[in-house]
Amino acid sequence: MAAKQPFTTEQQSVRVLKVGERVRHILSELLARGEVHDDVVSSSHISVTEVRMTPDLRNATAYVKPLLGAGDEEVVKALRQNTAFLQREVAQRLGLKFAPKLRFRKDESFAEADRIEALLRDPKVTRDLEGEDGDGDGDGDGDGD
Repeated sequence: MAAKQPFTTEQQSVRVLKVGERVRHILSELLARGEVHDDVVSSSHISVTEVRMTPDLRNATAYVKPLLGAGDEEVVKALRQNTAFLQREVAQRLGLKFAPKLRFRKDESFAEADRIEALLRDPKVTRDLEGEDGDGDGDGDGDGD
């Protein structure tokens, strides 16, 4: 019988993404069902936008955002205080050999997207984008129509 081949780099990265997505779903489910007994967490509608796993699957960074955007810091602080409970629940539901150590961070991606959108709406940028094809109509075909 042949020895079991280790995961290739591509298979390993797919596995890391899948496990991260499973952790995200588990955390979202726990938060949606109100299983965390904390006033701040239970009074906020929290979205887990992304979970990034380390390649060895031992650490997970969960990016969270309260749906109305208010109280980011308080929510992250409350989640950090309840990390032991959340890690235990994730470990039970995940069924891996090692339970990932959870870290919580506030999600800055929405603020970054707003900043980029504002830059793209800037009149100077709009003028430059319209003038790229040389005919001023911005369609890139150079025919002026």
